[in-house]
Amino acid sequence: MKQNRREFLVVAGAVIAVGSLPLPASGAGKMKIGIIGSGRVGGAIGAVWVNAGHEVMFSSRTLENDKALAARLGGGARAGTPREAAAFGEVVMVSVPYGALPSVGKDLGDLLKGKVVIDTCNPFPRDGEIANWAREKGAALASAELLPGARLVRAFNAIGAARMGSAYQEPGRVGMPIAGDDSKAVEVASRLIREIGYEPVLIGGLAKGKYLMPGTALAGERSAAEIRKIAATLD
Repeated sequence: MKQNRREFLVVAGAVIAVGSLPLPASGAGKMKIGIIGSGRVGGAIGAVWVNAGHEVMFSSRTLENDKALAARLGGGARAGTPREAAAFGEVVMVSVPYGALPSVGKDLGDLLKGKVVIDTCNPFPRDGEIANWAREKGAALASAELLPGARLVRAFNAIGAARMGSAYQEPGRVGMPIAGDDSKAVEVASRLIREIGYEPVLIGGLAKGKYLMPGTALAGERSAAEIRKIAATLD
């Protein structure tokens, strides 16, 4: 519970920071986005999407925190259960500890099939044996196996959580490396990423998703040009 509250306070700070982000000139491109895991990454990115004019449903293990976050954001923000968020979203962001990903696939897999799913999850030692398996297989390919049928795009994995949601302050300065096999899903995810200030850079298919995590050559904030240069050297 203390961890949930700490994450909520971090996200609340991000909400205040993005409050002045202008809405798009037209609502024609508004989308419904479900957030599964509204912690430091899901909450911060979801908050900026709300301020960009999208409808976002936040969900986590603590509905009260999600309701408070949605109330603070206003506009198109709302809160629900993970299952409600998965059903609500035309696009779904999954941002949970990697050890929880099998449960997401089991509990929500029927709702995620055929949808664009943005995978922010990184396998860390805290996640136990599944982290070793995911690192050996490649995080994106492992996520695709755990979320069968989802049109997966791996993104928001290589930049530290403390800086999530701040790119709109200097649009285009920071690149966002992404990986995906589905060209339409990549197109949709790229649009959403660009709208909140990052410049999306497709480094390849899901097999290249193993490089989108801390400790790799692509970790940290870099320009789009720098990301392309590094990606060209990866096998």
